[in-house]
Amino acid sequence: MSKTLAGNAVIGQSGGPTAVINQSLVGCIEGLRGCDAIGRILGARHAVRGMVENDFIELTDVPQGRLDRIANTPSSALGSSRDKPDEAYCREIFQRFEENDVRYFFYIGGNDSSDTARIVNETARREGYELRAFHIPKTIDNDLECNDHTPGFPSAARFVAQALMGDQLDNAALPGIKIDVIMGRHAGFLTAASMMARTRDSDGPHLIYVPEATFDLDQFIADVDRVYTQRGRCIVAVSEGIHDDEGTLIATKLADSIEEDAHGNVQLSGTGALGDYLVQLVKERLGARLRVRADTFGYLQRSFAGCVSEVDQREARAAGRKAAELAVEGMEHGSIALVRTGEDPYAVDFQRVELSDVAAKTRTLPREVIVDGCDIAPSYRRYFEPLLGPLPAIEQF
Repeated sequence: MSKTLAGNAVIGQSGGPTAVINQSLVGCIEGLRGCDAIGRILGARHAVRGMVENDFIELTDVPQGRLDRIANTPSSALGSSRDKPDEAYCREIFQRFEENDVRYFFYIGGNDSSDTARIVNETARREGYELRAFHIPKTIDNDLECNDHTPGFPSAARFVAQALMGDQLDNAALPGIKIDVIMGRHAGFLTAASMMARTRDSDGPHLIYVPEATFDLDQFIADVDRVYTQRGRCIVAVSEGIHDDEGTLIATKLADSIEEDAHGNVQLSGTGALGDYLVQLVKERLGARLRVRADTFGYLQRSFAGCVSEVDQREARAAGRKAAELAVEGMEHGSIALVRTGEDPYAVDFQRVELSDVAAKTRTLPREVIVDGCDIAPSYRRYFEPLLGPLPAIEQF
């Protein structure tokens, strides 16, 4: 560890908002308060964009009551950005940091955000600018390396599970074929969490498709036909990131023009094209008179206030606090990882890992839990249960 630096701190929130990202923000603020080395605590509006535009919010003396209300409010209180800083962008950041005597940089986000933290940190080293740079994990996709799970995921997974519970009841009352398209570009954790909607053997989702397995359209139709023939109804949970055997996203085959963000990510959410395509395919292959519907959850999964996981709230705040504590203790840089240390009772530890171990890398669903390319092993419930917490009790005749 190095000496504790005297100076101001900047906190930014990047990428897609979540239901608990403000818990991490408040945890970081709480961890910095009371440290003699920290002068002011600044919040960057819209992440790195706010840093280069010198657009900061004073967070140093925000009353605790207001902080608690912010913590319990979904989405990003500071605003967000998907800008990816290059060296020229970073030089602008450093100019603003120097003007504001910033020596502590905390960036809350996913794998692209961890890469931003890495770029800023490495550029600071080359420039000879003393800076403490920490990445605080956040992503509903649950795809950060070194982590058992990431803040934001348990709440989004709880939303998915409860939405599928409702769909299951609806589908039982009015039988048909229902397809739910769920977020997940490369990692299928969120779609896999739909399995938690099953309270009885007959409950859906009856088919689950994740990006870690090849999606074959003919096999999909055969799977739906099999389930519908057996049960008289079928619920499908499918990831937006499903792809063919050549790795081509099914969704990209349907769009006239494909948009990409600054990180090169194809925009998959915000369109119902994939769901509509699968509905039409089922009708063409299995019968036009079938009752087939689709919903695309899209951004609904990210900041829904009605079913936030208590574990998620607690851990998100602790992750922010841990980053602040390590920085003021003299640790120069790193990312905070959530490592599961116990099952019964459930427990996690918050550990520092290298930025390079997380940055721009993608963790995926274990292949061994995928069953026949269209389901998730029942044993994987054990992974989800402590994260989501108790789900609503339901009863049916």
